[in-house]
Amino acid sequence: MRRPAATAGLRHVALYVRDLAAAEHFYVDLLGMQVEWRPDADNVYLSSGCDNLALHRAAADFDPDCSQRLDHIGFILRTAGEVDQWHDFLAANGVVIEAAPRTHRDGARSFYCTDPEGVVVQMIYHPPIAGACG
Repeated sequence: MRRPAATAGLRHVALYVRDLAAAEHFYVDLLGMQVEWRPDADNVYLSSGCDNLALHRAAADFDPDCSQRLDHIGFILRTAGEVDQWHDFLAANGVVIEAAPRTHRDGARSFYCTDPEGVVVQMIYHPPIAGACG
């Protein structure tokens, strides 16, 4: 059996969060995503145009040390200079920076921070896909 045509890319991530309001503030107010849909008080779907991030309120017994965890999620930036601008902006807003901006061997440039739930977020300029979605 042949593999179907290539996917359109990774454009949806769903996260369990303990503090929905804090997570929404991080992704909407600081990173600039828009609320796409809020079906109820425990779920909110966000987008920055060509992606979708679902935030689901975690159950009371959610244990982040035992429950499924991600390595990180990434937001694509259009230029290498934007990496440093985002770093300075997020640091000025009290966001924990895990790794300072650096340029990678492949020409990408990025840094890592954490959202209010401890999810590692990479802000990255990756030349092959930086302009692929507007």
